[in-house]
Amino acid sequence: MKKDSQGTGMRARNDGQVIKLLFNVSPDLFEEYREPILEALRRRNIEAQAGLPGAIPPEKVDYIIHATGGPIKDFDPFIHARAVLSLWAGVEKIVGNTTLTQPLCRMVENGLRQGMVEWVVGHVLRAHLQTDLYVREKPLAWQRHVPPLATERSVTVLGLGELGSAAATTLANLGFRVTGWSRRPREISDVHCLAGAESLPRALAAAEILVSLLPETPDTIDLLNAETLALLPRGCSILNAGRGSLIVDAALIAALDSGQIQHATLDVFRTEPVPADHPFWSHPGVTISPHVAAATRVTSASDAIADNVERAESGAPLLHLVDRTLSY
Repeated sequence: MKKDSQGTGMRARNDGQVIKLLFNVSPDLFEEYREPILEALRRRNIEAQAGLPGAIPPEKVDYIIHATGGPIKDFDPFIHARAVLSLWAGVEKIVGNTTLTQPLCRMVENGLRQGMVEWVVGHVLRAHLQTDLYVREKPLAWQRHVPPLATERSVTVLGLGELGSAAATTLANLGFRVTGWSRRPREISDVHCLAGAESLPRALAAAEILVSLLPETPDTIDLLNAETLALLPRGCSILNAGRGSLIVDAALIAALDSGQIQHATLDVFRTEPVPADHPFWSHPGVTISPHVAAATRVTSASDAIADNVERAESGAPLLHLVDRTLSY
């Protein structure tokens, strides 16, 4: 690769041009991520420039950094773009775009993975130990509650991708009896893995605590409805940090009111922010977490973006390519 005019050894494209990154994001995200991504590329001796839509001619764009809500909806003009690199783990809002013919990569990075594991473990332990009895309710009586040990508690994790596998493994290491369910067969040490629609009832029946980390696909929308919620053991606790569309809101509220579900801790919703008049806000059996379970961290996400650019520039396969047929 060519050196720059100062002889720093920074790599440019084989045609001698500086790599051009188009940020299909809001202006505030551009300001937040621009310099960290450029700096991550500089550490890899890659010279690049970045701009918002309109700053770089479409035919000159090499990579598109994308986030939900970005202004670009038509990707046809970006004829030389080598990849669209998502800042977020979820790609359901873009994967069905018929103009998107460039490779699409979702965000997978250690900060996001660790954040999800910590959120899941924290709320599973909250449900397991029933800490709300003392922290929230504060009974005016000396009422001792001795929870079972983790080895006596069964947890089911729906979704065994990068985040689900990490969460399931950590819960198993804590001693929980963990069942994992996914669309395709998986093997995870100390996790009883089930796969396919026919095994979903078994996975749900095993769940004293249910953790949903599934992506949004045509097969997962409304997966937890009145029928499937009825398959859970009575008094089950639910955690959802996958996508809000996985749960039918009205069915969940009915299950909470009947005692079928003891508590629901929800990090994702069909409409975000949750509307002020939504019954989740006032329901005593619902905890709202404002989509923070697996927030993208700027530093680690910038490294992940830079890693993929470096791979593409060196001719290596891109990481975390989205399978359009599976929507993730």
